[in-house]
Amino acid sequence: MRKLELLAPAKNLECGMAAIEHGADAVYIGASRFGARAAAGNSVSDIHLLCEYAHQFAAKVYVTVNTIIYDSELEATFHLVDELADAGVDALLVQDMSLIEKLSGSRLAIHASTQTDNRSAEKVAWLQSLGCSRVVLARELSLSEISAIHQAVPDVELEVFVHGALCVSYSGLCYASQYCFNRSANRGECAQFCRLKFDLQDADGKEIVHQRHLLSLKDLCQIDHLEELAAAGASSFKIEGRLKDVAYVKNVVSAYSERLNQIIEKHPNEYCRASRGEVSYAFTPNLAKTFNRGFTSYFLQGRQPDIASFDTPKALGEYVGHVKEFRGNSFNVAGTASFANGDGLCFINDEHELEGFRVNKVEGNRLYPFKMPEHLRPGVALYRNNDEAFEKILSGKTAERKILVKMIFGLTDDGFSLKISTEDGKIQGESNVQFEHQQAQKPQRDNILRQLSKLGDTLYRCSELKIEQGADAFFIPSSILSDLRRKCVESIQMKKDEPESRQIKPSAMTIPQEGWQPEYKQYPYLYNIVNVKARDFYELQGMEKPLEAFEVRPVKDPLIMQCRYCIRYSLGYCVRHGGKQPTWREPLYLQLPDGRRFRLQFKCDECQMNIYAES
Repeated sequence: MRKLELLAPAKNLECGMAAIEHGADAVYIGASRFGARAAAGNSVSDIHLLCEYAHQFAAKVYVTVNTIIYDSELEATFHLVDELADAGVDALLVQDMSLIEKLSGSRLAIHASTQTDNRSAEKVAWLQSLGCSRVVLARELSLSEISAIHQAVPDVELEVFVHGALCVSYSGLCYASQYCFNRSANRGECAQFCRLKFDLQDADGKEIVHQRHLLSLKDLCQIDHLEELAAAGASSFKIEGRLKDVAYVKNVVSAYSERLNQIIEKHPNEYCRASRGEVSYAFTPNLAKTFNRGFTSYFLQGRQPDIASFDTPKALGEYVGHVKEFRGNSFNVAGTASFANGDGLCFINDEHELEGFRVNKVEGNRLYPFKMPEHLRPGVALYRNNDEAFEKILSGKTAERKILVKMIFGLTDDGFSLKISTEDGKIQGESNVQFEHQQAQKPQRDNILRQLSKLGDTLYRCSELKIEQGADAFFIPSSILSDLRRKCVESIQMKKDEPESRQIKPSAMTIPQEGWQPEYKQYPYLYNIVNVKARDFYELQGMEKPLEAFEVRPVKDPLIMQCRYCIRYSLGYCVRHGGKQPTWREPLYLQLPDGRRFRLQFKCDECQMNIYAES
């Protein structure tokens, strides 16, 4: 039976605990340094508290140490790794190969971050040969590609992104932020170059598109494809969002957890959840009501036309209707949505700009904004990017997670006993009490069941209580039963899972001469080598004279992005996929308002778009 894991982001301890409480099987969190979200760091002590909380439910905690690491930082990084192991962390997500040797003798599992550009079975097999028990696949892969990797390397856990923001470049291979702003995406400092406005020009300087967000993608949503992903071999379903707040985590985790439970209920002999505990919710999750730029399944079913968000990189939210007519300082909305004072609404105006406003007063479907938006017109589609009523619900207690246990009440020679355990036997407890066996004059069964199943504020909920040896034939006071139950719960011990071997497997695998993709040979900085240990590692892997990363040694007119996304296709001009014949002369260029230009290369043989910076 294969375990399915819902993996949630944790900006901090509060978000991590909320994720577990709302159904996550694991969380990933950044430490104080060296994570791919520099703004989302946490102390080792907070991570230790999160581990203690998560492990009660057999949920896991993974820490992101997935940046490239400079020589001057190696000692501090290795010290951090030791501290994280002592804190009870289950695995580290890594990018820099200097950590492979350090982790090979550790109890920590090694997860190859998506920052290591994992898009082929050959790459996944190589990472396995280094000791990686899990590989986080590139977001761009299709179902058939994921399945092919699983078939070729069946012993590696495959982690796939299922929800959240999309990077337009293959992760780990984006140097745009470093080139333009001296902020490296490989150091967790991405300045979101891909969310900027560009002009699109042809080789003659003719403008094809004016000031649009041509590299900004919609957000990923695979909630309707989890069953297909599981069948393809994915075992961990990752929600993006280590900068998102606790309300986002609650809502998204709950939605995906409920859907995974439905899949497991449908396939009880194939799948089970990777952690224990049953969650009861005090709200109905709705993915449209939290931050999103509109949703896409990206490349899961192959190339799709509508994956970009040219008008805005900001959150649109849920569609709530269209403007019907104006009256003074108000307007009404044609649609079925209900509104609340304080709702945030937005729309795309005639200039392809996002405009937002706050609702001051609501009378049915008639809305009174604080200030009437200048460009709002009848017929305009409205979206709600802040649902005041929903946010108020999420600010309170919205879920409770309990571990289901079975209890057995019986006799001892001089009293009574109570045993408690989970179905898998990994949580067990027992207590005894001395009390004379006195034949009862009144039925005891109902009171015994009532008193012993009162597990209240504990982590446990009684799913079954058996009375054995005719123990209900004897009188036992409620106070004795309560004391027996309390001591039994206090006695609970959790059996620890045996740690897996983390020794690197002997392997003859080395890096292919041409690199993982053709660009690696031409641009060796794609290996992201910034320290001596990583350089030594690659030499042992058969690489002659490893070259330094772009962050250390910039090159002229560099390749700054490799994208499966294609602007030409999105504009309807990919002839291979039935598009119109372009009328422009290539190459095409993206141009920022300050005049900086970036050349587009359409590699149709790879179905890939490369972006180059030009001096």
